[in-house]
Amino acid sequence: MDDDQSIKLQDHIMNLYDDEMLSKIPIYCDNTSVIAIPNNPVLHSKTKHIEIRYHFIRDHVMNGDVELHFIPTEYQLADLFTKLLDEKRFNQLISELGMLNPDA
Repeated sequence: MDDDQSIKLQDHIMNLYDDEMLSKIPIYCDNTSVIAIPNNPVLHSKTKHIEIRYHFIRDHVMNGDVELHFIPTEYQLADLFTKLLDEKRFNQLISELGMLNPDA
């Protein structure tokens, strides 16, 4: 699910439940530079060529719709779906997600 879909899903949930606890979408990232850019409204020369979708995230961070959180790489469960992993790391992430082992 991409960030735009997350925001739309949040809107639907808020309309159904009107719950303040669901007011901000947490996004976990293992790159501190990526977290720092949206939190700093100054446009730097190094950020002028960043794709529009990242400005979308920055706008939602500034509006308070999204919270960016640092998570160390070893706890980044999304790596299971985005990176080529060795068998040990793959099995560790499968276990942390509570997925069944196909060999069992």
